[in-house]
Amino acid sequence: MPAGVSAGVPSTGPLGASRSAGPSPARTAPVRSGRGGRPRIGFGLIGPRRDRHAVAVEQLDALALPVGDDGTVIGVDAEGRPAVLGINRPTAYDITLIGGLWTAQVLALRAAATGARVTVETGRGPAWTSLAQAAGGGQPCITLHDVGRVPPQGASAGSPVVVVRDCGMRPPRGRVVSGPWQSVVTLLPYLSPVAPRLMEKSALVGIQRVSPDEAAQVGRIMNLSGAETEALSTLADGVTLWCTASDRQFVMTQATDAETGLLGAARRMD
Repeated sequence: MPAGVSAGVPSTGPLGASRSAGPSPARTAPVRSGRGGRPRIGFGLIGPRRDRHAVAVEQLDALALPVGDDGTVIGVDAEGRPAVLGINRPTAYDITLIGGLWTAQVLALRAAATGARVTVETGRGPAWTSLAQAAGGGQPCITLHDVGRVPPQGASAGSPVVVVRDCGMRPPRGRVVSGPWQSVVTLLPYLSPVAPRLMEKSALVGIQRVSPDEAAQVGRIMNLSGAETEALSTLADGVTLWCTASDRQFVMTQATDAETGLLGAARRMD
């Protein structure tokens, strides 16, 4: 065995200190030069360098996303864009629809699809029975009640309610009225004597095809333009003019395959 080294004794370094006498001093990462001779700390290769992505100001519109309001899709507008109705609201919301049963039933189905409980007050229960049975996959999301027999619904933010009143030309005053998270849709087949009162108190009014005389009366009540008034007597099945105090929009309701199989094709008359 060489002199100065004995069995079981670690060898010494150049300064005579034992290699196992204590922790080794921390190793310092080598300093390397980056671009332009600037120091770069660390290991590894320099990654690829690419130009930043940029677009001209006039190209920004191409990056926009077609985000609309939340709610129930009730059809498409004249440009083919989805028309959305925010029917579940924290405030009272009344809608009057002068139109056909088909449109009211599509609206009820789609409201149920958004998570609302739909209560139908109707004097023609058989017309709604198959719809109520098919909706919800066995869950009672659409319930039917005779006229004047709708119980309190207990609407809340977690369980909004839509009440559809299909009570004929002269619907009586409802026991259940609109309130927070409870909207009321009143269906009128024609412009009845009670229609002006209902239209004036409603936040939203939908008008489907009516006679020229009825169109003239609707035009006066809703302050429609001459072109809008004339169009009301020529609307196709499934087309509705939706009106608020300040906005007007023609909407085409297009049924899905499932809706067509259940309700048939769009129609104004039943």
